[in-house]
Amino acid sequence: MEQKLKPKGKSIILKASAITLSMALVSGMLAACSKGDSGSDTKRSVLRIGFMYSNSDNEPYLRQQFTDSYELTHPNVDIEIAAAINYDDQRFQQQDENTKQPDPYEKLKEMLAGSNPVDVVVLDSSYLKRLVQDNMLTQLDPLIADSKFDIEDFVPAVIDGIKDAGDNNIYALTPTFSASALYYNKGLFTEAGLTPPTDNMQWPDIFNLAERISKGEGKKRTFGFSFNRWSGDGFYDTQNYASPLQLTTFDKKGEKMTVDTPQWNKVWSDVAKLYKNKIVPTQEDMNVDNGDAAAGSKSAKQIYNPFQGDLFINGRVAMTIGGYDYINELARAKDFSTKNKDIKAIDWDVVTVPTFAEAPGVGGNIYLNNLMAINSKAQNSEDAWEFIQFNNSKEWAKLKSRSSYEMVARKSFLKPKDGMSYNIGAFYALKPTPPQDIDFDKLNREKPNLWSVNQLGQPLFQEVLSGKKSVDAALKEWQTKGDAFLQKLKQNPNATLEPVNGGGVMGGTYGG
Repeated sequence: MEQKLKPKGKSIILKASAITLSMALVSGMLAACSKGDSGSDTKRSVLRIGFMYSNSDNEPYLRQQFTDSYELTHPNVDIEIAAAINYDDQRFQQQDENTKQPDPYEKLKEMLAGSNPVDVVVLDSSYLKRLVQDNMLTQLDPLIADSKFDIEDFVPAVIDGIKDAGDNNIYALTPTFSASALYYNKGLFTEAGLTPPTDNMQWPDIFNLAERISKGEGKKRTFGFSFNRWSGDGFYDTQNYASPLQLTTFDKKGEKMTVDTPQWNKVWSDVAKLYKNKIVPTQEDMNVDNGDAAAGSKSAKQIYNPFQGDLFINGRVAMTIGGYDYINELARAKDFSTKNKDIKAIDWDVVTVPTFAEAPGVGGNIYLNNLMAINSKAQNSEDAWEFIQFNNSKEWAKLKSRSSYEMVARKSFLKPKDGMSYNIGAFYALKPTPPQDIDFDKLNREKPNLWSVNQLGQPLFQEVLSGKKSVDAALKEWQTKGDAFLQKLKQNPNATLEPVNGGGVMGGTYGG
């Protein structure tokens, strides 16, 4: 069925999946849903579900993912979708760089406190804490207790992340989450006679192990580690590496840089050492044709390799950090190797992402993106709680656990994919990194070019790698130049940064 639908695009597959899920839920859950048995004897009610962003094109997808199954099992409830920011409102407007962008948080509050407030809001963790602080959400702990709703089966890291945003209380639940782990090539460690990585290792231990397993030159070089499988950008790596430490590049007022510190010095020194010693691959290394290298062939023939840019799959990186969905790529690579004898499949497993001594047990890039909360001003709080229970139920988790791209929050349904064996607990053993302070999001809206202060740091990091500057000198220069630009922004929030040699960085602000 799915193979026939593929040529028509992912949307058709998603629709088919949604229908399948909905029908399965109907047959498996209808008897368990008290409202589903009431039929026409129960008066109709309206349940308003709010999302941060949407438009008319996106609403069908949101319904497939979040509401269709509920409506089928609760025929007396009509779902209305609302959005804090509706892209339809901006679709045909002429773009003007001086036009002030809407404040997402203020729009979110309007959706919750307006004349026709939503009952349930679906949001990510970056907004949850502030909404709790502003008393705009209903605490769920009493409802969980009264309903005897089982949350013991939830992944502890998910509940911990929710409680961290709610002053140790639960104000939302999420049926799914995303996470990363440290993938490693078992064969490379066996060949090197080294013990592979284990859960709960810290960064210095992983870097030491990566250095010991690295060997060779040129196309035959085996790298011990990579921060990700897409990019060999050292400056970008420093930002990701430092994330659990919650280091910032400027203060909350956006007026003073905060990079000339011992903490940033240690981060830059660690990453620079990896690149200088060729422990991690550069972008140039990733762009090299790995055809013969991956195949282990001495011939000069060209080998078709759809995974050419992925050094881990090609057996040239011993350890890399990847998301849960990376398992799909590894499965595809194994399947491809059975059809092409020149491509060798790798034997792999996963352990927890390394942690810092300064932030024990924190990491793994755990994101809580589909948090469902009840508006404190909900007009239909009864159905709102029923909706949240439904989407966070064991029955729902059982069906959603078939997904190849996200993890369900109930750990009893988290199992390796069919026919595979790996340490799935590595994806959810750590606590999530607390979300960035929303004050920084506000700064980015008020000063739309604030992100470009990072452009000043990237070429300086390259000078560290080339030996032209020490880490200490580079960070001091970034601090000085950054301070000057921040003062320029203070005078003119729309000020721009003069072009910087060495190019820009990947979009976004790396930690404010």
